[in-house]
Amino acid sequence: MRILQEILYRGLEVYVLIIIGQILLSFFPTHPGSPLYRVNIYLRRATDPVYLPLRRIIPPVAFGSAALDLSPLIILLVIQILMRIVNPGP
Repeated sequence: MRILQEILYRGLEVYVLIIIGQILLSFFPTHPGSPLYRVNIYLRRATDPVYLPLRRIIPPVAFGSAALDLSPLIILLVIQILMRIVNPGP
């Protein structure tokens, strides 16, 4: 059971890093053919299945002409809660 907890905990840690990477890449314009574009595509493939259902429920918050997508923040909060539940301990 402890091994399963450890694997799940590490998987959640990796997913947090994927989300943070995707958030950081969203600040930079990427063009097809650039190395960052390919990284962005892979990160979006990993995060969009989780984001899209949440985006249907909670639309982005508009700030004038810009919009803030809250789905990554909500997912990170849920992951942090799951990590506390699953934490294998010392």
